[in-house]
Amino acid sequence: MAMNHLRSLKGIVNVKEAIGIVGRRTFSAGGSKAKKGSKGGAAGDAAKASTLSKEVKSTTVVGANILKDGADPKVLPDSEYPDWLCHLIDKKPPLSELRRKNVETLPYEDLKRFVKLDNRARIKENNSIKAKN
Repeated sequence: MAMNHLRSLKGIVNVKEAIGIVGRRTFSAGGSKAKKGSKGGAAGDAAKASTLSKEVKSTTVVGANILKDGADPKVLPDSEYPDWLCHLIDKKPPLSELRRKNVETLPYEDLKRFVKLDNRARIKENNSIKAKN
């Protein structure tokens, strides 16, 4: 009885493999080359970016213009920007590091981040447990 069961499983596996081979979609070989002058060419963009001088790159924010007739904005001194802007690039501690610290001594922003990340981790864990059942 066990041998018949194994043979039927082997037959199912072979049928699935055959369907996978026959059911694959094939493409023509000529479609792999892009047409000359097509939009979205990455090589053309790289050539334009490399032609900008270092002086222009250091005085303007290249690519920040969103207007059709506008120009890229100039880089201002640090005193012209708000204080909070510099803090956007600060690295925030991960959940594992926040768990190692004493919760009562954490600053408000870190405590808020800890609660958010801890809740997210608990939700993910509960969802994975429910998915297994």
